Amino acid sequence: MGACLAALPFVAAATEQANQRRDGRDVRQDTKQEARSEKIDCRQANNKSNAACRQDKRETKQGGRQEARDIKY
Repeated sequence: MGACLAALPFVAAATEQANQRRDGRDVRQDTKQEARSEKIDCRQANNKSNAACRQDKRETKQGGRQEARDIKY
């Protein structure tokens, strides 16, 4: 009985960690879709070179990665 009570904080921490991981993954997936759309729109508008559109996509994805890291801490 005492062992079960001692394990409760670890279970709660693992559940919280799983939730943070899931939230981070969701943010990265949403960002990935957003970056794709942004690049397509950029190329269709023809207001930048393909290299500039790629750079914008990279920056968008990097922002999403940072947001996911912030969720974990």
